[in-house]
Amino acid sequence: MANRTVKDAKSVRGTNPQYIVEKIIRSRIYDSKYWKEECFALTAELMVDKAMELRFIGGVFGGNIKPTPFLCLILKMLQIQPEKDIIVEFIKNEEFKYVRALGATYMRLVGTSIDCYKYLEPLLNDGRKLRQQTREGAYVLTHMDEYIDSLLRDERVVDVILPRIQKRYVLEENNELEPKISALDDDLDDNMESSGDEDEPMETLPIAKEEKSRRSPLEKEKTRDRDRRHRSRERDRDIKARDRRPEEKKHRSRSRERERERVRDFERDRDRRHRSKERDRDRGHRLEKEERRHKEKDRGYERERDRGREKERERGRDRDRGRDRERDRNHDGDRARYR
Repeated sequence: MANRTVKDAKSVRGTNPQYIVEKIIRSRIYDSKYWKEECFALTAELMVDKAMELRFIGGVFGGNIKPTPFLCLILKMLQIQPEKDIIVEFIKNEEFKYVRALGATYMRLVGTSIDCYKYLEPLLNDGRKLRQQTREGAYVLTHMDEYIDSLLRDERVVDVILPRIQKRYVLEENNELEPKISALDDDLDDNMESSGDEDEPMETLPIAKEEKSRRSPLEKEKTRDRDRRHRSRERDRDIKARDRRPEEKKHRSRSRERERERVRDFERDRDRRHRSKERDRDRGHRLEKEERRHKEKDRGYERERDRGREKERERGRDRDRGRDRERDRNHDGDRARYR
């Protein structure tokens, strides 16, 4: 009874929520000490206290497949199926990072594609460090944004196969999701502005906005000329890059041709070895047939020789019997004459 899903639980993608975790790992969790002692009769309200006690993330470890507390709590959440508001609070929790990681993992397992992108993508700005336990039992260092990115991209995280979600561009094309605005765009814009300012003379470097607004038409014309020169340099770099591309394509085509030659040489050598093996096998079969034929002939000769010898012995025995009868006959005549 303690391992069954709650009665009013909703099916996740047409199946029992606990079946998202593989059966072998699920049975290991049921047999673990943490599950029996810490997760027994655990409710959604008490789940927060257990999540705050987490000190690392991970799936299973060791040769006998022991589950981590993080994985046990994920299965417990799948069993009791807490409300969506509670999971959202887990994700928004900024004080306890492992509580946030637990809520994000559960949302990725049971949430829709829109919910996954809506609630998990903001966590890519969280760069806090996380401890993760490997299959060998060792601890490695990762970060929250790396873990969230693996939830959105990988097929298996913490030894749990993640359900498939739709690609982001599909949801954007269907107007179900707003286009993604990366936090790095502002940094890229700042870098572009700073790179454009490097071409300016030292006396015209950063000027206040009020002074820019008071520039004379001549200064504005100089600024526009400088921007045009900068754009022309960018175009020249692009043209040079395009000019280099045919050479790179030729180099790649030559490398591909050499690779094809190596493959063809390998296939020819393999076919040659195969044909030589076939010839050796056929030659062996012919030699075996010749040996069997010679052996049959030798056996025929031996049988003929044995028959001839047997006939000679029979004729010798017949001669001996004839001599014995002749001797007995002569002996009987001598006795008759004697009487």
